[in-house]
Amino acid sequence: MSPTNQQVATHAFLRGMYEDGYFPDHVVDKGKAILLRLCERIEAERPSDLAALYVLTEAATEEFNTLEADFEAAGSGIETTAREMIAEDFWFVASAYGFAEADAEELVAARDW
Repeated sequence: MSPTNQQVATHAFLRGMYEDGYFPDHVVDKGKAILLRLCERIEAERPSDLAALYVLTEAATEEFNTLEADFEAAGSGIETTAREMIAEDFWFVASAYGFAEADAEELVAARDW
């Protein structure tokens, strides 16, 4: 199932990571898939408040924590630039679903990166 939100459907997730040769596309694809699954969960579960949204973003953040090993195996990593791009896309998702007041740091509070 693909997200039905038009903003999400046309958004270029992790674009800056795709544009930077340091980040292997096949691993960035996995990160994009995490973000799209987050969107699907938001659409399916329809969180009623920020607390409910943060539960969903925590699960997605933990998936990114696991993805760090894939980046390292490919000679890359989730470093400063990647951290910012990932966090920006988490905030984009929150905003696209009506949670523009979400705290960007809280959205990815479970991160190891």
